[in-house]
Amino acid sequence: MRELLRVEDLKVQFTAPASLNDKLFAGKKYVKAVDGLSFSINEGEVVGLVGESGCGKSTVGKTLVMLQKPKSGKIYVDGEDVCETKDEKALRKKIQYIFQDPYSSLNPRMTVKTILSRPMEIFGLCKNKDEENERIANLLKEVGLSQEQSLRFPHEFSGGQKQRISIARALAVEPELIIADEPTAALDVSIQAQILKLLEKLRTTRNLTMLFISHDLGVVEYVSDRILVMYLGKIVEEGPTKDVINDPLHPYTKALLSAVPKNPLQEKGEGVRLSGSIPSTINIPQGCRLHPRCPYATEACRTFNEELIEVKPDRKVSCLLYKK
Repeated sequence: MRELLRVEDLKVQFTAPASLNDKLFAGKKYVKAVDGLSFSINEGEVVGLVGESGCGKSTVGKTLVMLQKPKSGKIYVDGEDVCETKDEKALRKKIQYIFQDPYSSLNPRMTVKTILSRPMEIFGLCKNKDEENERIANLLKEVGLSQEQSLRFPHEFSGGQKQRISIARALAVEPELIIADEPTAALDVSIQAQILKLLEKLRTTRNLTMLFISHDLGVVEYVSDRILVMYLGKIVEEGPTKDVINDPLHPYTKALLSAVPKNPLQEKGEGVRLSGSIPSTINIPQGCRLHPRCPYATEACRTFNEELIEVKPDRKVSCLLYKK
């Protein structure tokens, strides 16, 4: 199976807003949004990246398409290091992004037809207008919209319809990889289900390769083959979706799953509840990053060198409980 994406030790930092005291005495402080991330995605695979708000998920997605520059690390798309590429146009052809908010990600001054035709024109995908119109009609049909709607503006559509347009725009250039950044988060529950079913259908018909970013394990379970659980800039657990859902290993994964209604842990009486809130990414706790909130934490967790430990075939976890 062809490896389409490989990320190695990715780090992304931002300069934190500084108070007068910091400027005079402490100097610059940095937000460590992503702090040593490594993973891969094979062709035709859907990988879910899940974690609380503020853990760095969206930053990962934006860095993969170079909307955010990394501090260090490597990102290989089909074997090419995109961090070193000078041809970002070619990168946009290979990777497309579905943004979380369909209300602000579509140009309000463009009709749907223009929104979909612009990427085709930029990459020279159509020989003439007839071919372009045919492609637009097929795209709209594929996402559940009609050709007649192509002359409307975004404000004339509902939130779910706007997200369908965003999906069509991402598919317009026939990318190899799609980054779906919480594509259902801004939608009503009933509309979320429709968008998830659409993505599942497109995945089958187009053999889509996708990184699906979400804070909801229930949503990720529906669409993904494999799950990466992220906390404070690091992956703390990874494995096949069914294994992670039915047998979570890391306390953080258990806590996320405990928040999902009718989850397996709830039925077994093994739910986990974390104390406090997610710490600042400016002052990340030493040792295991979860230990200030973890019900299983011991003194040894304060000095644990966080690393993914392979505990089962295709299962990795970063927790002192599994270190032999």
